[in-house]
Amino acid sequence: MHHPIITGVSCTERNSAMIKLANQLDVQRCPHCGVDRPSLIQQNRFETANYMSSNARTWATYVCSRCGMVVTAWCTKGDGKAEVQAMFPSADSVDDAIPGKAKQFLEQALNSLSAPAGAVMLAASAVDAMLKEKNYVEGSLYSRIDKAASDGLITKDMAEWAHEVRLDANDQRHADSAKDLPTEIEARSSIDFVKALGQFMFILPSRVKRGIQDAKGS
Repeated sequence: MHHPIITGVSCTERNSAMIKLANQLDVQRCPHCGVDRPSLIQQNRFETANYMSSNARTWATYVCSRCGMVVTAWCTKGDGKAEVQAMFPSADSVDDAIPGKAKQFLEQALNSLSAPAGAVMLAASAVDAMLKEKNYVEGSLYSRIDKAASDGLITKDMAEWAHEVRLDANDQRHADSAKDLPTEIEARSSIDFVKALGQFMFILPSRVKRGIQDAKGS
């Protein structure tokens, strides 16, 4: 079953004023594999404009020397400083509405995609911390997810999604486990689930509450 990712970060423009559209894209981490200080080398550079010959932009494509994935960035044409205005995919960030340890575990998982087994363990720890924030403490991780679904805290589909991704931290801690180590694709899928869970449990309720407060104050 396919489940949408609701983070909305992979194609979102961001303020990248300190990053230059240079021969190497100087970002903290590769947005694909998460490797620290990646070697993102420029492959192509070209210009675009709209049908009225305005909104001119200069684009560049970069390839990560580790994972081989492509990052695209653009700046305003004629910008002498060549300051990047947006990059695609943009670097993942974790909303402050996700509390304490859950936020820290998710950030570390995002930064560990180059080590998939560690990323999955950190993703599982983030889910564990989120559930504990809602007082789901007893039982296995999956049993608590199912209980949260039966209580209406999350949807049945989200609980089903949880069973489709790798959150098997216990399997990885035992050397005699017959289960294969996670791949980068599986690690990314696990993190996508955690991000969606965080959206559903914390970020969206926080935005709704803020919207109500703003409406009352207007």
